[in-house]
Amino acid sequence: MPQFIDFAVLALLALWLLIPVSLLVVAGASARAGSSKSLGRAWKAGRLLTLSALVASLAVGAMLLMDAWGLPTGLPETAQPLGLYPDGLAVWMALLISLLGTVLLRFAEGYLKGDRGERRFLPWCLVVLASVMLLVFTHHLVVMLIAWVGVSVALHHLLTLYPERVEAQRAAWQKFVVSRIGDIALIAAVALLYARFGTFELPQLFAAAAAGSGGWQVEAASVALAVAALCKCAQVPMHGWLIKVMEAPTPVSALLHAGVINLGGFVWLRLFPVFDGLTLGHYLLIAVGGFTALVAVMTMLTQTSVKHALAWSTCAQMGFMLFEIGVGAYTLALAHLLAHSLYKAHSFLASGRTVRAARCERLPLAPMRQRLALALPAAALAAAVLAVFPTLVSHNPLLGALLSLAVGSTLLGMPVGTAKRKRLALFVMALGLVPLYALLHSMLAPALPSAYAPLTLTAGLLGTLMLASLVLAAGAVTLFPQAACVARWRVHFSQGLYLALPFQRAVDAIAPIHDWSRPAPLAHGLKGEWS
Repeated sequence: MPQFIDFAVLALLALWLLIPVSLLVVAGASARAGSSKSLGRAWKAGRLLTLSALVASLAVGAMLLMDAWGLPTGLPETAQPLGLYPDGLAVWMALLISLLGTVLLRFAEGYLKGDRGERRFLPWCLVVLASVMLLVFTHHLVVMLIAWVGVSVALHHLLTLYPERVEAQRAAWQKFVVSRIGDIALIAAVALLYARFGTFELPQLFAAAAAGSGGWQVEAASVALAVAALCKCAQVPMHGWLIKVMEAPTPVSALLHAGVINLGGFVWLRLFPVFDGLTLGHYLLIAVGGFTALVAVMTMLTQTSVKHALAWSTCAQMGFMLFEIGVGAYTLALAHLLAHSLYKAHSFLASGRTVRAARCERLPLAPMRQRLALALPAAALAAAVLAVFPTLVSHNPLLGALLSLAVGSTLLGMPVGTAKRKRLALFVMALGLVPLYALLHSMLAPALPSAYAPLTLTAGLLGTLMLASLVLAAGAVTLFPQAACVARWRVHFSQGLYLALPFQRAVDAIAPIHDWSRPAPLAHGLKGEWS
């Protein structure tokens, strides 16, 4: 029986590894497809592989649960020679990517049917999915680095799917430059960690970090890793490209916002056990992530385009995620990453329905006194619950305040004329965010080796400043939208305070962008995608 279990584990892990490799093979075959029939087979093979990845990831997760319950499967020992690192974080991310890949390929096949970009979309989309899977599965820093670069290069080809779209080309080249800065930063982080610990393999790296002190190399690596994450997650001042890639097809936008842009957060969640507590890199994430969240939230509230509002929302959410990592709340950051990816994929794929819903007449808000009479007690009650159960927010008062504010803010949008029974229902639903988060916390905390890092005085003061600024600014816009000072600043926030312009102009001066006088002609029977 033990031999059968060993064989089953080996077969499962081999399948897990072969899926991204097979995706690369199918990508090459689809690029050479000479007929619509062979291209259709490539679409079907891609969907089958991502669905297989979903099933295999569920099976790996089941084996991890068996290990946790005292039924040894030998999973970590078998995975080591294959170059895999099948822990809870890898399984959650694998489930996310394989689910998104299955849905996205199914949507894109019909969406791009007959489009002139269809033949270029499929191979590069499969390369992106395969690279993300390798990044998540691997236990080797060099393989992780190669997959990181592979994701960026493949995504560049998707963003430039239509060469006649000058603005799309400009945005893609801005991202290309930002990505190369991130690549250099990640290479520096990997080199510094190797110089300190003498290994590229994650198990040995974590063991060495736990056994010895950090040193200057680890502090420097944390800063380099923070720069890499800030570049990948489109944080200020290198965020302008994210807002301008909306000319890419909707499936590309969904893939970018749901499965790629959050990889900076994943790499931090993968490598944070190397760092002893909060480092200089953590402080950089708090400062830049918090400031980006402030600017992006305020800018999002001024947008009239659904896609632009979604892009600014992504920028803000990535800022919040990095802020949470910066203050050491890793479980919350993982929950944020997974929830944002699913929400944003649905938002982009259903953006047409969102536009139709936005055309409906909005109900006026209830009087401010009535809204505050519900919001303030709800926030206070949520804060009391979190004070009694501090592990839910990683013993971090900043995150307790953030969750309490989220509970209260959900009631600030209550429309006028809401009956007492419905007001009570809204109150209960708002408080339901606390047990809902408790459930997510209990599911995700075992996936990480340490749920949180103790909050230092510097991190606490910096985080409080960022959070207070966000609350004051968002509160002013929400509660006093007609005030003169709010209207005056609304114009500047609609342009993101112009923070992206210096970097954009620098890239424009060197980017190889062609000024197309007219769109490329379509072959007979093909259509163009102008989402």
